[in-house]
Amino acid sequence: MTKPLVALLSGAGISTDSGIPDYRGPNGLWRKDPEAEKLVTYDYYMGDPEIRRRSWRMRRANRTLQAEPNAAHRAVAELEKSGVPVRVITQNVDGLHQLAGMPARKVVELHGSARGVVCTECHARGSMEDALARVEAGEDDPRCLVCGGILKSATVMFGERLDPVVLGEAVAITKACQVFIAVGSSLQVQPAAGLAGVAADHGARLVIVNAEPTPYDELADEVIREPIGTALPKLLRTLADPS
Repeated sequence: MTKPLVALLSGAGISTDSGIPDYRGPNGLWRKDPEAEKLVTYDYYMGDPEIRRRSWRMRRANRTLQAEPNAAHRAVAELEKSGVPVRVITQNVDGLHQLAGMPARKVVELHGSARGVVCTECHARGSMEDALARVEAGEDDPRCLVCGGILKSATVMFGERLDPVVLGEAVAITKACQVFIAVGSSLQVQPAAGLAGVAADHGARLVIVNAEPTPYDELADEVIREPIGTALPKLLRTLADPS
């Protein structure tokens, strides 16, 4: 029997057990410090050297690059290894799905990756680790080593468009899947949130695993409010072995 294609849309909530704070939850970063949003807003970042310096300091203090995958990330990778076709569409930039063992080609990073940097002028790419080493060495606003342009994290900032090729891949997966699981996402940020609706429209079984209500709950076949670290592995085990 052909196993159903499982698409998993992951948001910040899947990574909170790894020590990475979410953004819009009750204790989310943007609620605690609205000023922090400026540090990841393209126009502010490009127009104000002080914002850039603060952004680099924030990245140095950020736990993202030190974080380890948790039980939920590992459960997704285990499902893929069991022979079930799995595709991950993630709003996260932490790379933890790949670190847990998901093949990189099966992970669509809608908002880019915090593990890389990109030049805003010549688009040369490099590693965040190397850029942060330069900050440690005293460069408070490191420039592109190729052309001297402004460097930024290889993530999609507020005010930037998603890569249309990446978004197209996510939509194609969503339309093709038989099961669509939205986990740890508020489903409030478009166009990623709209994928839940696309999945339902195309006949997929829609499951939402999230602590807070989402705008798509009424479309869902199942809504799970339990902690993600236990709820997701349990749910995925039923997909690996439906008996």
